[in-house]
Amino acid sequence: MDFLDTYSIKARLFPALIAVLPAFVLFLLAGSWKDPGLPEAMTALGIGVLFYAMADLARRAGRDVQRKLFKESGGFPANTELSHLDTTLDPGTRDRFRNFLARQIGKTAPTRESEVADPAGAAQFYVECYNYLRNNTYDTERFRVLFNENISYGFRRNLYGLKPYGITINLLAVLAAYGLYCYQPAFATLSQGQILIQGGFALFHALYFIFAVTRGTVLDASKTYARQLTMCCDVLIRETTA
Repeated sequence: MDFLDTYSIKARLFPALIAVLPAFVLFLLAGSWKDPGLPEAMTALGIGVLFYAMADLARRAGRDVQRKLFKESGGFPANTELSHLDTTLDPGTRDRFRNFLARQIGKTAPTRESEVADPAGAAQFYVECYNYLRNNTYDTERFRVLFNENISYGFRRNLYGLKPYGITINLLAVLAAYGLYCYQPAFATLSQGQILIQGGFALFHALYFIFAVTRGTVLDASKTYARQLTMCCDVLIRETTA
C-alpha cells in the first residue's frame, strides 16, 4: 500500500496516467458499454495493471533522466543561494541563514574574501549546510511547501522520462484505432466519428509531450525546489529560538 502515498500518486502515478491516456481513450471509445462483457472487464483489468507498471516505469525513467541531466551539468546541482556571490536572496536574509547553519554544523561561515581565496573550502562548507537542511526537513507537515515542490519536481522529471513512451503510445493507439475501424472485430468497434476523436486526442496529446514536457521544465522545478530548501531555514530558526 506504499504505492498509495501522496508522493507516489502525484509524482509517479499521475505521469503514468498522462502517458497512457491515448490507450485509455481508445478503450472507452471502442468498448461495449451498453452490454459490457468479459472482454471489457479483462481490458479494464489490463489497463489497471498497465497504470501500475507505468508508474514504476515513470520512477525508473525519471531517475535515468536525472542522472543524464546531472552528468551533463557536471554532477548534482549545487545550492548556491547562501554564497556571498549569489544574488538570489537579499544580503540580510542570506547572512542570517548562513550564520544559523554555521552554528548548527559547528563551522565558521566563510566571508566574501575567503570564498574568493578558497572556493573549494567554501563549497565544502555549503555542502555541509545543505546536507544539514536535507536531513532536517523530512517532516512533510512542517515543511509542506518544500514537500510540494519536491512533488512538482518528481512529476516533471518522471513525465519527461516517459516522453518517448507517451509519444509511442499515441502512435500505437492511432494504429489500433484504424485497425478496429477497418476490420470491425466482434469485441470492439469504432465509427468514423470515434476514430476522428481518437486521432484528434492523440494529436493534442503528442503536441503536449513535444512542446510542454521538456528538459527546461525539469531544470526549472529543480531550481525552485533548491530555493525552497534554503527558505526552510526560516522554520528551523523560529523553532530553535522559540
